[in-house]
Amino acid sequence: MKINIGSTIKELRLKKEITQEQLSAYLGVTPQAISRWEAGNGYPDIEILPSIAEYFSVTTDTLLGINRTEREKRLTEI
Repeated sequence: MKINIGSTIKELRLKKEITQEQLSAYLGVTPQAISRWEAGNGYPDIEILPSIAEYFSVTTDTLLGINRTEREKRLTEI
């Protein structure tokens, strides 16, 4: 499974109509960090994931691109 958290963050950020600077100020990271994540050149620290999810009112599973229905189906198959 490939993690596309950067594109998910970008999509959520654009939907909310906020800048990288605004998101970075909320999270306490640099705007460059947000830019790197969105470009796929790095990932947020695991400790920041709950804050990102809370900010966008989504689950950490959503951020990580995990589809619960698909996951439950795979678990049933196992």
